[in-house]
Amino acid sequence: MRVLGIDLAWAEGSEAKAANETGVAAVDDTGSVIDAGWTVGLEATVSWVAQWESDDTLLLVDAPLIVTNPEGQRLCEREVGRCYGRWKVSANSTNLHSRRLAGVSLRRTLEDRGWIYDDGRNGPPTTGKVVSECYPYTAIVGADELGFHDVRPTYKRKPKAFRTAAFRPVRANACDRLIAALAGLENADPPLRIRSHLVTEQLVTKPSPTDDRTYKHREDLIDALICAWTGLLWIRHGLERCQVLGVGDALSPAATIIAPYRPSQRALQP
Repeated sequence: MRVLGIDLAWAEGSEAKAANETGVAAVDDTGSVIDAGWTVGLEATVSWVAQWESDDTLLLVDAPLIVTNPEGQRLCEREVGRCYGRWKVSANSTNLHSRRLAGVSLRRTLEDRGWIYDDGRNGPPTTGKVVSECYPYTAIVGADELGFHDVRPTYKRKPKAFRTAAFRPVRANACDRLIAALAGLENADPPLRIRSHLVTEQLVTKPSPTDDRTYKHREDLIDALICAWTGLLWIRHGLERCQVLGVGDALSPAATIIAPYRPSQRALQP
């Protein structure tokens, strides 16, 4: 199957204020990057999917796709904290009062176009156009190949102890470490070959910037690549390497997150 990864901007934007950038990456079954870049707005993101989808495609999205809880966190989000909290990984709360639900709109639009949302209960898909939710942080600390055994890299959220100006070079250095780890997946099972495409190769050849806007541009692409590799891992190894957070949700399909894991991160399933 072809795999697409999307780090979706959670807010859809408006006429007064454009949406933030969405990172997008398409990989084939050998791990080669066949397209990568950015979109702005839901319509452009759907158009990108239409350009790169095939009859058998798995799309993994970093954004809430199903939201039915009136308040608090979804079960899958609570399980992120329970399973990965030791590695300083937690999830934002999403509910029906949340203003940023572009993922729900994306899922509905894709379903209108023939895509199927899959909560992962039955393992990875083998055919069709299937969309599921993921969370890059769980892959970063849950995949042994990336080497973050003790704690997540500080490439995104600023620790409280840091002032913003002092954190920027620390963040850039952490981002370069993460990029080096992703580049090291070239011989993994499954592989990810980020040097195979001009846009993603520049992640390796150019150091991470400290400017906030330019840095966010890079970060969105990195997360899209991690989403895509999570999809490759899910297809290749299924429940041996990935767990499905949120399957205890009584709804079917459930709001779930496909999450790579180490044995010590395994959720207690019902």
